[in-house]
Amino acid sequence: MYRTHTCGELRINHVNETVTLSGWVQKIRNLGGMTFIDLRDRYGITQLVFNSETHQELCNQARELGREYVIQIEGNVAERSNKNTKIPTGEIEILVDQFTILNSSELPPFTIEDDTDGGDELRMKYRYLDLRRNMVRKNLELRHRMGFEVRNYLNSQNFIETETPVLIKSTPEGARDFVVPSRMQPGQFYALPQSPQVFKQLLMVAGFDRYFQIVKCFRDEDLRADRQPEFTQIDCEMSFVDQEDILNTFEGLAKHLFKTLRDVEIEGDFPRLSYEDAMKYYGSDKPDVRFGMKFVELSDLVKESGFKIFDEAEYVGGICAEGCAGYTRKQLDKLTDFVKKPQIGATGLIYIKYNTDGTVKSSVDKFFSSEKLLEICGSANAKPGDLVLILAGVRKKTLTALCELRLEMGEQLGLRDKNKFSPLWVVDFPLLEWDEDAQRFFAMHHPFTSPKKEDIHLLDEAPGKVRANAYDLVINGVEIGGGSIRIFNDELQQKMFSVLGFSPEEAEEQFGFLMNAFKYGAPPHGGVAFGFDRWVSLFAGIDSIRDVIAFPKNNAGRDVMIDSPSQVSSEQLEELNLALKLKEAALNK
Repeated sequence: MYRTHTCGELRINHVNETVTLSGWVQKIRNLGGMTFIDLRDRYGITQLVFNSETHQELCNQARELGREYVIQIEGNVAERSNKNTKIPTGEIEILVDQFTILNSSELPPFTIEDDTDGGDELRMKYRYLDLRRNMVRKNLELRHRMGFEVRNYLNSQNFIETETPVLIKSTPEGARDFVVPSRMQPGQFYALPQSPQVFKQLLMVAGFDRYFQIVKCFRDEDLRADRQPEFTQIDCEMSFVDQEDILNTFEGLAKHLFKTLRDVEIEGDFPRLSYEDAMKYYGSDKPDVRFGMKFVELSDLVKESGFKIFDEAEYVGGICAEGCAGYTRKQLDKLTDFVKKPQIGATGLIYIKYNTDGTVKSSVDKFFSSEKLLEICGSANAKPGDLVLILAGVRKKTLTALCELRLEMGEQLGLRDKNKFSPLWVVDFPLLEWDEDAQRFFAMHHPFTSPKKEDIHLLDEAPGKVRANAYDLVINGVEIGGGSIRIFNDELQQKMFSVLGFSPEEAEEQFGFLMNAFKYGAPPHGGVAFGFDRWVSLFAGIDSIRDVIAFPKNNAGRDVMIDSPSQVSSEQLEELNLALKLKEAALNK
């Protein structure tokens, strides 16, 4: 056998045992007559000792080894004189009697250590080496454990794990599809699923009652830290349930994962926050509620002041940063530069310092009396020692900018602790959103989301005011997942298609199979889908889902390790009955 133990297994109680280990050379230290090697495998690191007094030839051979050589050794476990309390095997070492080089290694392009000198692109190119690093491996071990715990919990709740197709029909709603040409049906295409939405609804029609799947999904959209072209979600659906049933069931899943994976007890029910209040107080439908600093609208209070920026603004709002009245001019200038970044888009920042002696100092002193500034501070719930920060402009854009400013202040004040978790449900989303370019409504969630019963009559007279039976689970400002109660009535579904601008023929072409299924006794049903990658990254305390995926794509959607996407041969194109006609802009990329 190649090993009797792993490199993370041996302890002080193994002293005097003869063992065989195999692994990679992590580090070599030559100290006169002694050579020390740290041997690494997936389970840990064990120190090896080569003594020139007892094994001169072995010691000489060990000095010729390089980093990442794969070796096998045999030796006796001994107690270390200088113990290393930072690693589990730090009380022992192996006095090597013999060893074999199983494979040599070229010098790695970056150091295989937690604090590596490799940049992102280099590590992605050699991802198989990056995966040897302890911190990356731990992320994937966490992912593995989470998959097991998700299955354990859902199995205990009578869910059935069921696979759904990967080659499906392209639909026009949602993000852009990845399409796959069909060789057997020339000129026709499959699409990779953005989610198993219609299939899980069909499983409810089939009477499966409770379905789940940890499933790959695909969206051809621009990338960022929490997006990949292919990602994994925990996809679930339930029959004979209302919104409350679903929230209670999956709040239970969240609490189970917190307890089993982070040993965190979440007491009581998760708070509920309406979409309207989320936007009003936080400027986001995924608010970070680990800290306060809620928005306060000041529009009515500051209008007709003679200060043009306020007078002409559709919305004026502020936040109170506790204990920040001592911010220097340099700090305030940095905050101004922050909100004026193109991606945030504010035109400027107004501040009021409410000093500890009760006086006020503001960037708009000449437009407002001290009494008025104190009144504004009172409206913003500020106390002596606090700082009020104000933005003004078009409502939607200003709310978004104020949201970014609030998060930045939370970061600066240390209020966004990655080891503190504040989950909540955001509910009562709008059913529809208006697209100015297309001049029509789009489904905010998807076309099968049910409107609230009390709002159904508004579909004809005021579609934009209809609320959905939809909900998102938000933790620490991250949308972990969301779902909705579905439309299961054929008449209401046809009305929804009509509001979305589908002709009866278009609706039949795209979703006829689902509409036909609804004619055969579809039960009331609803579901939810959670971003599996996002949940793992949240528990790992990192911001990018790329770091919890074994072989991710870069920000341009490329796998730089295998150089994908790539061209295919003319023979393959011919088999598919395809010819390429690239635009000049695409050729120049």
